[in-house]
Amino acid sequence: MSSRAFHRVTVLKGGPSAEREVSLASAAEVCKALRAEGYEVTEVDAGPDLVADLRASNPDVVYNSLHGRWGEDGCVQGLLEWLQIPYTHSGVFSSALAMDKEKSKDVLRMAGLPMMDSMLVSKADAMAAHPMQPPYVIKPFNEGSSVGVYLVDENANGPAKLDDDMPEIVMVEAFAPGREMTTAVMGDRALGVTDIITDGWYDYDAKYKAGGSRHEIPANIPTEIFDACLEYALRAHNALGCRGLTRTDFRWDESKGLDGLIILEVNTQPGFTPTSLAPEQAEHAGISFGELVTWITEDASCQR
Repeated sequence: MSSRAFHRVTVLKGGPSAEREVSLASAAEVCKALRAEGYEVTEVDAGPDLVADLRASNPDVVYNSLHGRWGEDGCVQGLLEWLQIPYTHSGVFSSALAMDKEKSKDVLRMAGLPMMDSMLVSKADAMAAHPMQPPYVIKPFNEGSSVGVYLVDENANGPAKLDDDMPEIVMVEAFAPGREMTTAVMGDRALGVTDIITDGWYDYDAKYKAGGSRHEIPANIPTEIFDACLEYALRAHNALGCRGLTRTDFRWDESKGLDGLIILEVNTQPGFTPTSLAPEQAEHAGISFGELVTWITEDASCQR
């Protein structure tokens, strides 16, 4: 431990977002690994008493294992900056930017990266008439983990009927056909490409339930597409000002070659559940789970 900057680690988990259960599952794996690596670990379920809980735990560093709003969108990052506690993953601005799907797409477009057309509309308008020609996807503009994602296919009789818990403003995005792929970036290194194979829509259950999807790593794709995924993911990571570990998700329409490769979004705090993609990709690149969480922890800082 003498060569490490930190010893006492507080792992933030849970929180009030729609992705609470994913966060708890990720944090359980992270805490187990950190303890095995010799860190002194305190677990804090992020709630209204978060400041008091953080002060009581007196950490050298905070490992942010929260997902979704408040934990992944710059809010808790700002709190940790205020308290001057080093923390993991991306900073205030890049976290907020990446979590806002529409604004982050604008930045990635300006960086010359391929994105699907999209727009923000009111929930009422999205249910009143087709906002764009089907097929398209409707989703919250500031959630992750495929929470609240609706696919309106080209044969739909009418617009989507959205659940009551969908926000008043939603993002409508042209549907990108093809294979679902992803690339993790660790600092300045793109780790590889995973092809995500499912029987249907890659939704919340497909992501997190055992057997919900199959991961082919490395993806069996042409070298040109593989290399483009690595390049695009690293460029996206840098364009958004990200730090630590990120994961960029793609769709690839094989019939269009390189023109069919589209970025869906950048995740600034990838999951660490037993079915999660980024740790699996790191392991394939020769980086064990313990080594990965240690690297993330030791990469922590304030003013990220």
